[in-house]
Amino acid sequence: MKYRRRAVDTILDELLPSLPAILLDGPKAVGKTTTALQRAKSVRHLDTTTDRLRAEVNPDWLTTGEKPILIDDWHSVPSAWGMVKRAVDADYSGGQFILTGSMPDTSTHSGAGRITNVRMRPLSLAERGVSETTVSLGALLAGNAEILGETDIGLVDYSRELMRSGFPAFRQLEGKALRSALDGYLERVIDADVKELGLAVRKPALLKAWMTAYAAATATVASWETIRDAANPGSGEVPAKTTAIPYRDALTRLRILDELPPWLPSNNMLRRSSLASKHFLADPALAMRLMNLDAESIQGAKGFGSQQFDRPLLGRMFEALAVLSVRTYAEACFAKPMHFRDALGRHEIDVILEREDGKILAIEVKLGNTVSDADTKHLRWLRAELGENLVDCVVLNTGPLAYRKDGIAVIPLALLGH
Repeated sequence: MKYRRRAVDTILDELLPSLPAILLDGPKAVGKTTTALQRAKSVRHLDTTTDRLRAEVNPDWLTTGEKPILIDDWHSVPSAWGMVKRAVDADYSGGQFILTGSMPDTSTHSGAGRITNVRMRPLSLAERGVSETTVSLGALLAGNAEILGETDIGLVDYSRELMRSGFPAFRQLEGKALRSALDGYLERVIDADVKELGLAVRKPALLKAWMTAYAAATATVASWETIRDAANPGSGEVPAKTTAIPYRDALTRLRILDELPPWLPSNNMLRRSSLASKHFLADPALAMRLMNLDAESIQGAKGFGSQQFDRPLLGRMFEALAVLSVRTYAEACFAKPMHFRDALGRHEIDVILEREDGKILAIEVKLGNTVSDADTKHLRWLRAELGENLVDCVVLNTGPLAYRKDGIAVIPLALLGH
């Protein structure tokens, strides 16, 4: 299939010519190898027996050849990390190496200054091609965006996208095949990937229960104790704190957990801000499967008009899809994504994007096709506090039209691109 350009390609266009080595870092099956292959002139597939043997017999083979060299699944030969570092120490010219695989652990010497980490996530909504985009996040960050466009993508479509997943290999699957693929992905994480990091999982059901409790906390700042206490595999047992912390650390290294950090502004009026990160899994579809939900069940047995429609839960899942997309676009613009919540919980902003000069783009995510004054009150408060340091305010929603009202851009998520 023809390669479809992704937002991370913009980052690679900017960095790879100048930096000697880049690690494409992200969860498994996110498309790291496919993206790296678009640029590589030589390839070392260390997930194959033959290439691992070559690397063991002749370590110099790893770093010798036409550049850029792709070292795929570098962690399968841990010495590869050190080989790349030594090669960079000898020659710091740009565009030499692309690595894919897990982040190094504390037993591996840091690649700081030599190997630059570039994060890659599942497909954003724009990258899935569900709709033509008409509003650029880059233009919003620059403060000169045109707010226009119309879409027929609605709540039912967004609900389906939550389940369809942003893992490229799963995009063609539906129904039982899709559910089985997602279940298999989660089982692989629990039964193999976590163990490969050196963490013994004596009770897989307990780890899955913890992950399910985490999924239920999507788009919240629930405490780790709350999540731990909610993890119950049916036996009445919950993981001990000494067990839950290694779970969290391992899943973070595998990029299955994708926390949104807090914004800690220097503005005196905003100094009392919460230090808690907001909880997200790598892909909303993983959270849906852990909670045994699909596009139909989250809508309610009889659709959105029924009393079974769980609007708060769907709202948090929609926020997860929006945050995944916004982070993907923002990082391609070299902006830092965060969230804001004051210490007393009086004001909160779903996404804060900080430009390199410190100026801010504020984004709220609302499940609905209309926007009220109540939906924009936190944005208006922040605008009054920050003044010219706030470049724009945005509400992402599920409506049909992009427009500006009272200085706030209202944009259907389907119309937003990078």
